[in-house]
Amino acid sequence: MNISLSHQIANQSKEILKMQLFELLRDCSYKLNQFSNEHISQLTCQIFHKPSKNGRVPYVQCLVRKKDIKLTPEEAIRQLYLLKLHHDYGYPYERMELEYAVHFGREKKRADIVIFDKDNPNTVYIIVELKKPKLKDGKEQLKSYCNATGAPIGVWTNGDSISYYNRRDPNYFKDIPNIPNVRETLPDILTKRWLIADLIANDKIAMQRKSLKDLVLEMEDEVLANAGVDVFEELFQLIFTKLYDEMESTRNKDRHLEFRNYGDTESELKNKIQALFDKAKSKWEGVFSDGSKINLSPSHLAICVSSLEEVKLFNSNLDVVDEAFEYLINKSSKGEKGQYFTPRYVIDMCVKMLDPKPSETVIDTAAGSCGFPVHAIFHVWQKQLEEKGLARSHLFTAEEKLPEQLDYVTEKVFAIDFDEKAVRVARTLNLIAGDGQTNVLHLNTLDYERWDDFTKDEAWSDIYGNGWKKLRKLRKTKDQNRDFQFDVLMANPPFAGDIKETRILARYELSRTVSLEKLKEAPQNAEILHYEPSYTEALRDKGEAVYQMSDGTFRKTKLKQAQKMSRDVLFIERNLDFLKDGGRMAIVLPQGRFNNSSDKYVREYIAEHCRILAVVGLHGNVFKPHTGTKTSVLFVQKWHPELCPKVDDYPIFFATMQEPSKDNSGDKIYRGTQNEQGETIPLLDEHGHLVVKHDLFNHDGLTQDGIAEAFIEFAKKEKFSFVGKD
Repeated sequence: MNISLSHQIANQSKEILKMQLFELLRDCSYKLNQFSNEHISQLTCQIFHKPSKNGRVPYVQCLVRKKDIKLTPEEAIRQLYLLKLHHDYGYPYERMELEYAVHFGREKKRADIVIFDKDNPNTVYIIVELKKPKLKDGKEQLKSYCNATGAPIGVWTNGDSISYYNRRDPNYFKDIPNIPNVRETLPDILTKRWLIADLIANDKIAMQRKSLKDLVLEMEDEVLANAGVDVFEELFQLIFTKLYDEMESTRNKDRHLEFRNYGDTESELKNKIQALFDKAKSKWEGVFSDGSKINLSPSHLAICVSSLEEVKLFNSNLDVVDEAFEYLINKSSKGEKGQYFTPRYVIDMCVKMLDPKPSETVIDTAAGSCGFPVHAIFHVWQKQLEEKGLARSHLFTAEEKLPEQLDYVTEKVFAIDFDEKAVRVARTLNLIAGDGQTNVLHLNTLDYERWDDFTKDEAWSDIYGNGWKKLRKLRKTKDQNRDFQFDVLMANPPFAGDIKETRILARYELSRTVSLEKLKEAPQNAEILHYEPSYTEALRDKGEAVYQMSDGTFRKTKLKQAQKMSRDVLFIERNLDFLKDGGRMAIVLPQGRFNNSSDKYVREYIAEHCRILAVVGLHGNVFKPHTGTKTSVLFVQKWHPELCPKVDDYPIFFATMQEPSKDNSGDKIYRGTQNEQGETIPLLDEHGHLVVKHDLFNHDGLTQDGIAEAFIEFAKKEKFSFVGKD
């Protein structure tokens, strides 16, 4: 056999073994994302098979025990981590022991991997836990092993995510960025001063495959649930403080990050974080009161700081922060009102399709965490950078802004929400985007008659007064708060619950019901209209017109004020009031509004006031785990003599989201890609973060064109006024 053929056969055999390894892990919680291709290839080369009654079974020779071991999913991860410990960290196999006996009184359990202290060969230095593939279970097991042996360092991994801990005392396990290599000590890891470049390189979310929500849940389990504090407030303060710290270091690359424990005592750390929080409050006013303090105890705060210090919050779309706030706010209030945060990939689709321009005003009337306005800002900023021939950095949200970028945020972008906690979160994200100025207002969009009661309040005006002055300038008529002159509106209004206040309902046409009252005969001299009236016609004639039906009977319209109305229906009318003629809107609505016979009047009302541009059906899992309500996004443009001339018949763009983006439990589904060896690996964005699997748009060239790109082609063909123009 010639040498090249021999190599070819050997490579084919290696690929078969690698495929077997991936197949072994296919349906379990263990993954290979934490390991290099080199280590995976090295392990696969060591696989051999032994016959059994169930067929050929894969085995490897254990790197530590030096004997043949059946290759289970857990064993595969263990052997790979042994390779990592040896090759990446330099630990000799002689300092390791597997299935190390840990005694709990009369009970004995076995730790997966232990590394012994180099100076005290009988003293456990590092423990690695693999048996529990879920973090919560694995961490509890790991803590018990560390406490029983006195080991100062613990590692948990399932091959997908990884966590590193330093045991301070039985109740305090500090997150650490990594474990020391064979030439380092633990203080070397803990006292190293970090720059923003270090945070980017070691971002826990990218490196350990975690989300900020995961860390919040972990902190709740560890300390916050029993800390006697308002969990939302304390975590909000810490995230707010860390965002400030990151931005300061992004703009001064030589500045050391302060939101980090460099070996401080617990009291020193609390004083440092409180001082940093005070600086953030001074920089970004109107989110926290001047007297706000961090109420966590020094020991609890130390644990929270260690969990957050290695997370990079700033990225190109702030979705890391969004996910954590979504969890916190839904937990405290949002879900009760039927208002659920819109996934950022749905927001990005809407922004791409409506394409807001630097000269146009934008508002979200049910803002939540301000996803639509903030992503509209990023969209416009990208245009402004391109105009100057400047590239977008992956940290451009934290970097110094161009004057025109700041002008856009402070003069063109607005948001309103009735939930005070959501408004504060929204203001934080918008403050970050706008460097200290924001137009996010705490108002009830539907109850606009009561706005003046808020605006006259001194405490309200101190926080929101500047934004209110700018919003007033966009009113269609002075001294009234109903009609405005916005170019673009994007919103996901609350679905659940009805408005029952007669005072509010009386202000909305869509709160009136229309029925046809049968007449015995037509009144003399009455103008007879020979058709059944539409909803909007019935509203206009106010019951004065007479209609002859197809069966020959005569009818008059009868208007009646409804006793209650769904919030989302009223939001349709209210949002149209916010738009100027020619303005365009994207609104998330329950699917039933588009096909229920009882909602025909709503569809007639929409058609009377605007051109329907598109309807995009979202997958039923998009808003899980909060709700399984099927939704669609409606895109419209108000009639305008030039920008959108009224016509009776026109094409509409329809599309349905095929990729679920989330599973039935509400966990995100992520895209994979193939490496040079043909293996499926996670697809990562410019931050090293996982990319959600959806078909709504092309994700920065990493995925195929989606619904947004198809709509843009449709819009060009139809010559919509807002396409291809700035």
